[in-house]
Amino acid sequence: MTSGLWELVLKGVWVTIQLLVCSALLAAAVSFVAGVARTHRLWIVRFLAGFYTEVFRGTSALVMIFWVFFVLPPAFGWQLVPLWAGTLALGLTYGAYGSEIVRGALNAVDPAQKEGGIALSFTPWQRMRLILLPQAVPEMIPPFSNLLVELLKGTALVSIMGMGDLAFSGNLVRLALQESAEIYTYILLIYFLIAFLLTRVMRGLEKKLKTGAGKPVGRTPDQELSRPQTTGVGGAAS
Repeated sequence: MTSGLWELVLKGVWVTIQLLVCSALLAAAVSFVAGVARTHRLWIVRFLAGFYTEVFRGTSALVMIFWVFFVLPPAFGWQLVPLWAGTLALGLTYGAYGSEIVRGALNAVDPAQKEGGIALSFTPWQRMRLILLPQAVPEMIPPFSNLLVELLKGTALVSIMGMGDLAFSGNLVRLALQESAEIYTYILLIYFLIAFLLTRVMRGLEKKLKTGAGKPVGRTPDQELSRPQTTGVGGAAS
């Protein structure tokens, strides 16, 4: 490929990264709000959060992009630029999946931890902030990592709006060179490299969040039992 065509591909990579970051931030915010709401004590809050989750999880991200970009503008008299239309559609769609991750991780926390917070007269917000989230967030990282990779692949859907992302730019290069195999191989490799970097970053974040939580990493119960006993005053083992 010529330098001009490579420049077109690199511009597509930059647009894809911008869309990924914006939609991931929106999806993360929506995930935590809806996921926490799914565990709320008021049934109406749980119902509304569950309704949002079921609607956006049960609809196609592609159709949602059509709605946001083509259907809503005539209805409300405004037009979103492709980047923000894609961000809104993808963020809300993948946020519905993320809300289930948050809900599941919060419900997996030992009930005794919640009861301890109640015994200490913590407010619901204090229990959530000081007890539940610090234990639940590290468990959310692996499924969130998978969801982030899925979101990366979902960004290719915005090419239907004529947005110059990686998939759209790759198709333009293919039309210019009439070389499908070579161009699409390059595009697949670029998506793979971005996904690989994302998983490495998320894995490092998981290790950082789990540092110091629970037992030291690598120490099994048998090692804990076989740990040498120290002798205190009077020969009593400690």
